[in-house]
Amino acid sequence: MQIRPAQISDIPAIIRVFDAARNYMCSHGNPHQWPGEYPGEIEVKRDRAHGSAFVCLDAAQEVCGYMDFEEGPDPSYHYIEGAWLDEGPYHVIHRIAALRQGTGIGSFLLDWACAHAQIIRVDTHRDNYPMQRLLKSRGFRKCGVIYLETGDARFAFELTQA
Repeated sequence: MQIRPAQISDIPAIIRVFDAARNYMCSHGNPHQWPGEYPGEIEVKRDRAHGSAFVCLDAAQEVCGYMDFEEGPDPSYHYIEGAWLDEGPYHVIHRIAALRQGTGIGSFLLDWACAHAQIIRVDTHRDNYPMQRLLKSRGFRKCGVIYLETGDARFAFELTQA
């Protein structure tokens, strides 16, 4: 597998990745994290405009994963019920998704991000147990609860590398 910046031509494949991830979440007790058409083309285009949209390619060079990996600060992370591990500059991962679950795509995306930043923050829905397990397996620690602009609560995780 490899990771590269997302291109406009990747958008249909990225939408398929989002749809697969949304279906997986719904069938595994998490129907509320990504409602309706979110995330979709609008979010990918915004991520691209920020230079933070990345795709994972499989051996056939097909898009099999996606993540928004951007420099902080993230406004949603200013207030946390709990405490961050490190107050230094950090990167944020949003909209991480895999076309196929259990194939190592999520781990590959997280490992790539870890190779490109010392401090990484991620948030996820309280019902997204697969993501919580994945984050913990890659060394992320649960730091507390943050609130999105919508008021929705999310578990907040951070990885600080020496």
